[in-house]
Amino acid sequence: MAIEIGKIRNVGFVGHGGVGKTSLVEALLFSAGATTRLGKVDDGSTTTDFDPDEVKRKISLNTAVAYCDWKGHRLNFVDTPGYGDFISDARAGLRAVEAAVVVVDAVAGVQVQTEKVWKFANEYNLPRVVVVNRMDRERADFWRTLESLTKRLKARLVPLQIPVGAESNFKGVVDLVKMKAVLYADGKPQEAAIPGDLADQAKEYRDKLSESAAESDDELLAKYLEEGSIGEAEMLKALRAAVATGKVIPVLAAAATKSIGSHSLLDLIVESFPSPADRGEVEGIEVKSKAAGRRPPDPKAPMAALVFKTVSDPHVGKLSIFRVYSGTFKSDSQVYNASKEARERVGQVAWLQGKTQKAVEALGPGEIGVVAKLKETLAGDTLTDEAHAILLPRIVFPEPAISYAIQPKTRGDEDKISNALARMAEEDPTVKYHFDPETKQLLVSGVGQLHVEVVVERMKRKYNVDVSLLPPRIPYKETVKGRAEVQGKYKKQTGGRGQYGDVWLKIEPLQRGAGFEFVDDIFGGAVPRNYIPSVEKGVREALKRGVISGYPVVDVRVTFYDGSYHQVDSSDMAFQIAGSMAFQKGIQEAHPILLEPIMNAEVTLPTDQTGDVIGDLNGRRGRIVGMEPAGETAVVKAQVPMAEMLNFEPALRSMTGGRGAYSMEFSHYEEVPAHLAEKASAAAKAEKEKAEKH
Repeated sequence: MAIEIGKIRNVGFVGHGGVGKTSLVEALLFSAGATTRLGKVDDGSTTTDFDPDEVKRKISLNTAVAYCDWKGHRLNFVDTPGYGDFISDARAGLRAVEAAVVVVDAVAGVQVQTEKVWKFANEYNLPRVVVVNRMDRERADFWRTLESLTKRLKARLVPLQIPVGAESNFKGVVDLVKMKAVLYADGKPQEAAIPGDLADQAKEYRDKLSESAAESDDELLAKYLEEGSIGEAEMLKALRAAVATGKVIPVLAAAATKSIGSHSLLDLIVESFPSPADRGEVEGIEVKSKAAGRRPPDPKAPMAALVFKTVSDPHVGKLSIFRVYSGTFKSDSQVYNASKEARERVGQVAWLQGKTQKAVEALGPGEIGVVAKLKETLAGDTLTDEAHAILLPRIVFPEPAISYAIQPKTRGDEDKISNALARMAEEDPTVKYHFDPETKQLLVSGVGQLHVEVVVERMKRKYNVDVSLLPPRIPYKETVKGRAEVQGKYKKQTGGRGQYGDVWLKIEPLQRGAGFEFVDDIFGGAVPRNYIPSVEKGVREALKRGVISGYPVVDVRVTFYDGSYHQVDSSDMAFQIAGSMAFQKGIQEAHPILLEPIMNAEVTLPTDQTGDVIGDLNGRRGRIVGMEPAGETAVVKAQVPMAEMLNFEPALRSMTGGRGAYSMEFSHYEEVPAHLAEKASAAAKAEKEKAEKH
């Protein structure tokens, strides 16, 4: 039976890595009676961190979903990762909810990813609450954290509670609406009078709360200014409205591992966060007419759902986690994937409690569920009713920033590698892989180093493929700066018919990026026409391996202008060999140089760190081509040799405290400075010798 839409609350849990989001979700599930024991991240027993890699590293790497019932409402929790390399999962998770709980650490305050997820929540226009968690830690300070929030997040933040006790003595909160203390013993809340030493502070913050509530409603503000106070009922009503619309962002205090603060957060989610019905219609593009369309959150409307996470499991197959926006998503039905223009058979639909599925017949609007074994569907796809198909806006995933070459530790694992990588890319849209024909390497790209390492670990655990990670080879090229005219003569006499081919070639440079040009300039039948393609073939073969370091030769024009032949001994093969010999000799005489790929790099970073980063890019032989300030962040654009960017990610992380990000794409080739060309050449020769030994 689908749940009544007004009673659903979908909430995303976001924040920097290690602030206790998973522990907080665990505390809420336990307090609401959805689990019978309080799981712990440290011993790998939480509901939403069940992946073996998460258990091992003690951090969330994937978005996970869980639910509980509280005061007649269904609460769906989307627990997202907080580490930078996996933050795109948080953005995708927020797409499926109506509100966000932003968790911050009571010692560290606002951190890098806090700012990122805050931007995501702004982007989706989500009401939110901030939970200052881990109040029981040494050096935890609610007020210092509140100051850091106000300064860094630029929002109307208002404490709904103040803490009672601190560090190991943190035992509860003062509820500023009810003006009562809520103290915890063994995870159970008990109302009590406000401790005497907190009475003045409680009154001061209660007044601030009244003021914020009043300011969100004109009539109430007039009354407040006239009478100097407002009643609890009026204040609650105004506050709920202000929280639901995002005008006010409440701040709560908690210690998730002791369940302190979980009950008041559950109450706030039910009372103040919007239901999917409040969100109203979802917008998209009508597939048939290509016009803008809308779907209401009505179980009888045509079905529209968005897949926001794909999990690939070797035992269960592919799981698609989705959110229904409109209509009813039924088990044992057929749906249409509007993103892939493909029909999908739907088997059993289920609710998700971490890794456990609870089968249901159907899911209505606002519900979050999972279905297994959809063939074409990936994260970001729209599943819809084919007769009334609508395409919902796609989820935008960041482009990978860092690449590594991978090679199997055991021979013969090549096929298994590509199968495992295809599965990894299905599960995570920020994983990309391709074979580079120039460097003969299989490259896997991800958001950061940790991301690629986790991909490799998962390949081993899930698909039994063991690989080594190597830095990618740089696809250098060779060309010439000068001109040369050379002869290539191939003459071989071996009893019977011999071999004879004689060619004269002119070699000259072309502009950068022009590739290769072969000009036939033979006059008067010096060489019969049927041998000309053979000469070109020989030259093209020789192009593949230059003379400096064996890299491909580009941007040259080769003119075949003279030669001679033998009536009996000339052959296609002889002219092919002669062409290749002439080209190799000519390249050496025409002042060969090494070219390297230059990348367009775009770095987004806090404005106050631009000096350091520009200095670093200059040190990498980069050219700064532009800088655009965008408020507190800036975008630096530069052109930098690819060889210098292989270790840029850790450098950027340390310069910006993890707050910088960058993307890179190929721009053009340029000459390598002589002293570096020698190094690259020596390295290439050493690698070649090593390969020949093996």
